[in-house]
Amino acid sequence: MTPFDTQPSTHSFALPKLGSKARSVACLAAVWLAGCSTPTPTPPPSPPPPAPPPPAAKAPAPVAKPVEPAKPQLPSSNARNPNEYRVDAAKHLYKLNGERIFKGRLPPMLYAVGVLDVEVNKQGQVTRTYWVRAPGHAPEVMKEIEKTVRQAAPYPVPTHMNKVVYSDVWLWHKSGRFQLDTLTEGQD
Repeated sequence: MTPFDTQPSTHSFALPKLGSKARSVACLAAVWLAGCSTPTPTPPPSPPPPAPPPPAAKAPAPVAKPVEPAKPQLPSSNARNPNEYRVDAAKHLYKLNGERIFKGRLPPMLYAVGVLDVEVNKQGQVTRTYWVRAPGHAPEVMKEIEKTVRQAAPYPVPTHMNKVVYSDVWLWHKSGRFQLDTLTEGQD
């Protein structure tokens, strides 16, 4: 037996015994009532999109071209030789590291003294550092000085030189504060 085979229903509904005339009246009443029902309303058609506005009589506004942001003005140096540039570079380092500068005269004994050559290109960027006299007993000071020099870039642009190599003596106190020989306040 397949699911499509019909089986006699075991349930029977008890319909009242009506005569043929009564059945006809009941059918007509059902048809008549079905005809009186209102059909479900169909949604009204959506209104057409608004027409584009008429073209304006004015000429279109000119399109503004994006303005390039102004490049930050780099400091410049009018130094004509490395010794003059050394002063500008030392002032630049002091300006950026004011809280780390040892104030006043240095004590007779310092933790470290080092001489560092710094090469600065025509954009004021450090391209090379070289220890002329390294404080080998204090490698942490060497690393800190190199880091300080590189983080201070860009340096004043050497306008009269293509690049410059200058030397300075770093005078390092045990507190971690320093002075540069170029701008030192002296030593007791």
